[in-house]
Amino acid sequence: MEAIRYSSLIKTQSYINGCWHASQQRFPVNNPANQQCLLEVDDCGLQGVELAIQAAKAAQKAWAAKSANERGNLLRKWYQLVMQHQDDLASILTQEQGKPLAEAKGEIAYGAAFLDWFAEEGKRCYGDVIPAPADDKRIVVLKQAVGVVAAVTPWNFPNAMIARKAAAALAAGCTFVVRPAQLTPISALALAQLAEEAGIPPGVFNVVVGEDARGMGKLLTESPDVAKFTFTGSTAVGKQLIAQCASTVKKVSMELGGNAPFIVFDDADIDAAVQGAIASKYRNAGQTCVCANRFLVQKGVYQQFSEKLAEALAKLKVGDGMQSNVDIGPMISEQAKEAVHELVVDSQKAGAKVIYGGQAHQAGKQFYQPTIMTQVSNDMPIAKNEIFGPVAPIIMFDTEEQAIALANDTEYGLAAYFYTRDIGRVWRVGEALEYGMVGINEGIISNAAAPFGGVKQSGNGREGSHYGLDDYTEIKYLCMGGVNS
Repeated sequence: MEAIRYSSLIKTQSYINGCWHASQQRFPVNNPANQQCLLEVDDCGLQGVELAIQAAKAAQKAWAAKSANERGNLLRKWYQLVMQHQDDLASILTQEQGKPLAEAKGEIAYGAAFLDWFAEEGKRCYGDVIPAPADDKRIVVLKQAVGVVAAVTPWNFPNAMIARKAAAALAAGCTFVVRPAQLTPISALALAQLAEEAGIPPGVFNVVVGEDARGMGKLLTESPDVAKFTFTGSTAVGKQLIAQCASTVKKVSMELGGNAPFIVFDDADIDAAVQGAIASKYRNAGQTCVCANRFLVQKGVYQQFSEKLAEALAKLKVGDGMQSNVDIGPMISEQAKEAVHELVVDSQKAGAKVIYGGQAHQAGKQFYQPTIMTQVSNDMPIAKNEIFGPVAPIIMFDTEEQAIALANDTEYGLAAYFYTRDIGRVWRVGEALEYGMVGINEGIISNAAAPFGGVKQSGNGREGSHYGLDDYTEIKYLCMGGVNS
């Protein structure tokens, strides 16, 4: 791999119980910018997953018995090491995932922020004392670690999605087994190396890599030794994993698909809305769950917004993320690129018009042009489906009520955005949108202090913020009698 100063970060084996787990079975990890093999990674198989679960089970009680301050100190050391090696971690991420290097550095800092946040928040996992119904009783409520946590994480944020989950789990006193996406395992293994250097004890943080996504997921969801399962990915896969967790009545949290509306009202600052649209829609080549998926623009500013967005896209540079000044990298696979183009073509057949882009990009096999489509309706394929690519379909609306109805006309409810300078409208629309997160005059909404998560078929549970520990703890009620005797 290119430009890696600290070679110890490059690992090719699963990290189980504090050891690197060798295997004869291997699979390649390719650079999406040029399809070249970066390196081959050992496939730990189902046996490795079971070893990791048992290691996490054996380590959990001792880890939970540590004080919140002790766990927090170790998380902070991990955070410091991640930031110390931010450049190398970003380089690894860009080469295996594709996003531009500046974006990758941002992801490393974003993921590390959760380690820093939960290093402190773990100390505030407060219980409660409830007034008792009789003077000889006392009621106490405790929050305790749920136990072993299993996670399956996606390829689009191969560092941050692991850090965001693991930080909360470890802070709460849980141990952790993660199966990262097979397309991007190197970032996960680099995190494991730094966890080891930080002093995280064996068995507390485990990374299992392999090609058998279905088999590994089935074992993680159905194992009776796993108390909690967390997943970030598509709604279809999430539903299947939830069903598998039902056999052992696991606690689950899911961050699933999205269909984010980006509403521009006629009183909006159009230049600010365009900049917000670029940030929300086109980062990571449109491959994020909270990307703006549909642009709902009021009739009076529809043409102005469309033209200014096209002008802004003309300034973006598409190319290999390791090159300087690149704004948009490749799609994760050629199949992903073709799927995006199919949505564009099908919507054109239904009457939509491409005013910018709309084709594969000459930068390489897995690149797609940043694209704008107008004359789109909410029932077209490009509006009904999660695009996961750099395409902005623009839908015209007349009234505030119509915008809200269009925005909510989806089974998803992860993120939404709107731009307005009317304070009354801020409250009305913000409360009416059926989404777990709403950005108001802002295109980037994720941070460690805020609760990240969706409603409807976009999932359940929250990550980050002081709510983020809830999914990794159980509430225990103690009733003490005979106090006066």
